[in-house]
Amino acid sequence: MPNVLIIEDESHIAELERDYLEAYGIQSDIATTGEEGLRKALTNGYDLILLDLMLPGINGFELCKKLRSEVDIPILIVTAKKEDIDKIRGFDRGADDYIEKPFNPNELVARIKAHIARYQRLIHKDGDAHAIKIGALSIETRSRRVFVNDVERVLTAKEYELLSFLATHSNIVFSKEHLFERLWSADSIGDSSTITVHIRKIREKIEEDPSNPKYIETVWGVGYRFRKE
Repeated sequence: MPNVLIIEDESHIAELERDYLEAYGIQSDIATTGEEGLRKALTNGYDLILLDLMLPGINGFELCKKLRSEVDIPILIVTAKKEDIDKIRGFDRGADDYIEKPFNPNELVARIKAHIARYQRLIHKDGDAHAIKIGALSIETRSRRVFVNDVERVLTAKEYELLSFLATHSNIVFSKEHLFERLWSADSIGDSSTITVHIRKIREKIEEDPSNPKYIETVWGVGYRFRKE
């Protein structure tokens, strides 16, 4: 049975989310502060985290960043913040999706199930080749681990998906819109600008000089291409 951590300080919303999840066979725990959520996330095994942004103590943006540095499971932000800049900040700190309050509980459950299913497919996916190696970069497809010069670089779930997709389709130019539609669910909140954020974060982790990338090229006015040596 999938297990979800709900980090939400408004008890009636947290309980509503838990009730709907349980109705669909998804187990859940509730944390009412950022500190409690971080502690539970690091000590218990969860398949997804539901994260409110407006929390007492540590705020949701900072908590998302801390969580992402420790776990690679999907993080779904649920918040009343509606500004595009807040969405970009959330994606920049490692969130995988974003849903606004008030939300349709059925849509929330559908998104949770989709993210969990996608994540499980990725971590269990086998291929003919178990690693993609280009120069100093090695992408291990079975373990979803990335190494540069044999030093592991920790990527978020979405960063890994994006890097892996580009690397397995090397020398092909993809628009930001195509990548967004391909790697994010069609009904995800956000737009193709989140691809720019994720590309920047990936470059910071795998490139020797992120301002002069060796692996992921920007094709101005078109999109991005993974350059295979």
